[in-house]
Amino acid sequence: MLDPANLPTDAAALAFGYLLGSVPFGLLFTRLAGTQDIRAIGSGNIGATNVLRTGRWGLAAATLIADVLKGTIAVLALTSYAGREAALIAGGAAFIGHLFPVWLGFKGGKGIATGFGVLLAVSWHTSLAVAAIWIAFAAAFRYASLASLAAGAAAPVILFFLGLHAEALLFCLLLALTAVMHRGNIARLWRGTEGKIGEKADASRGA
Repeated sequence: MLDPANLPTDAAALAFGYLLGSVPFGLLFTRLAGTQDIRAIGSGNIGATNVLRTGRWGLAAATLIADVLKGTIAVLALTSYAGREAALIAGGAAFIGHLFPVWLGFKGGKGIATGFGVLLAVSWHTSLAVAAIWIAFAAAFRYASLASLAAGAAAPVILFFLGLHAEALLFCLLLALTAVMHRGNIARLWRGTEGKIGEKADASRGA
């Protein structure tokens, strides 16, 4: 339950998390490297999967790490400063900031890496299990979107059974947003036209 007495702190956590999550590392890294605008290729989003479609594995890895750290830092910074409630708010806000960054007209990534960063901070045990699920699905089917949806669905279930009910609720909300952001991917998976991991950019497909 949110405590009304904590509203100023929670509002600050919301703003901090959102602004941190809004930093478009994928776009910044690719521009610094002199590659094409990633918003004009593949899915058009700013996440690591789309950066990978430039063929630059190093840039994709740097983007992945930076996007994970956005979620992790948001949670850990507020945990030490203001406690669990504010930390979860900051983590959720960082996820939303990545999806809808104010700097890019509210058109960002799909939040998988940032959501994983939040999970890493709230329960590293769960993050290991979720990472294993993502790797298993990615290796078996080579669809980043399918792996992400499967891993995202597992997170709140694991958290609930670990007794982390507030965290499980947060990740239910993040899962709902993830499904909405992946609605195009879900449609392409159904049609069999979804792009696979490692493929070059195709304007008709994305992840």
